[in-house]
Amino acid sequence: MTLFDSPAFEGHEGVHAFSDEKTGLKCIIAVHSTARGPAAGGCRMWPYPSADAALEDALRLSRAMSYKNAMADLALGGGKAVVIGDSRTQKTPALFEAFGRAIEDVGGKYWTAEDVGVSPEDLMHARTQTRYVAGLTGHPAASGDPSPVTAEGVFRGIQLGVRRALNRDLDGITVAIQGVGHVGGFLADKLHAAGAKLIVTDVNEEILREVAGRTGAKVVAPAAIFDAEAEVFAPCALGGAVNADTLPRLRAKVIAGGANNQLADPETGRSVYERGLLYLPDYVINGGGIINVAGEIRALDLGEAFDPAWVEMKLSTLMLTLDEVLDRSRTERRPTDQVANEMARARITLAAEQKAAA
Repeated sequence: MTLFDSPAFEGHEGVHAFSDEKTGLKCIIAVHSTARGPAAGGCRMWPYPSADAALEDALRLSRAMSYKNAMADLALGGGKAVVIGDSRTQKTPALFEAFGRAIEDVGGKYWTAEDVGVSPEDLMHARTQTRYVAGLTGHPAASGDPSPVTAEGVFRGIQLGVRRALNRDLDGITVAIQGVGHVGGFLADKLHAAGAKLIVTDVNEEILREVAGRTGAKVVAPAAIFDAEAEVFAPCALGGAVNADTLPRLRAKVIAGGANNQLADPETGRSVYERGLLYLPDYVINGGGIINVAGEIRALDLGEAFDPAWVEMKLSTLMLTLDEVLDRSRTERRPTDQVANEMARARITLAAEQKAAA
């Protein structure tokens, strides 16, 4: 199968592969759409089993970022970068400097930020080679780590989902969190403060112990999280957590988390709906982080300081959009992911038409 035949390609404007023999950099930068503005999306570092697997992930994540940015009503398109490598053993300042040069070669069409396996500290090295890096610290426009804002959006989304599906608040609700790293850890703290009971898992046992210690969460093995007795399942690790094998095991009534591409495929979305589970589309509920990054890009472009009030305004509007998705799903009797995809595509298409007519 060629690149253009991939189901995840879906009209990408550009796919760029970079390598640097000296530093060992091997990365792919996928630009799905610039209809609404320059593409923006995080950089993920992961030991992919093959270049094909890395490409597929980059394409899916890039497309999801177009949808996410459109649903968050940002003047940004969608893009994503993946670096092939083990973030625990292969990170070096020189590698991220080479990554910065790769971003610069894309010519301003892509802004990067942190994602799985990459920290704002890593991206400080990339920033020495290009201006198109956000989510940093140390300057007036800086927004810092976007993870807490992502977690805040997911937290508000879970509140909304629980009210919709169970007609109650979070006090006493059990939430099973898959992955308690950056976003999942902040989310656990927020849910604990709201009175929720937690069941957590992660491949990183040290982080798992820390989160459980401060929240009183019950710890289970990674494979057991799908069988947890919980009202809410919150996927906050890698994509594809909800699939034909795991869906029948879920006890939850609400699926709402911080991970990208939580549904393995569209058929899974249909199955979730037919089983009577409420799925809050991932690229809507987890849009807080990119809103925070967009606030930094906006401040840099305007030559102003970062404005938290602008971020809060956009986050509040995003929750109204999520409410609209759920309303339309109920009224039209369609899965929430179908409704959200349709809304996102319509926004991108309108922007492309306006751009072409300008």
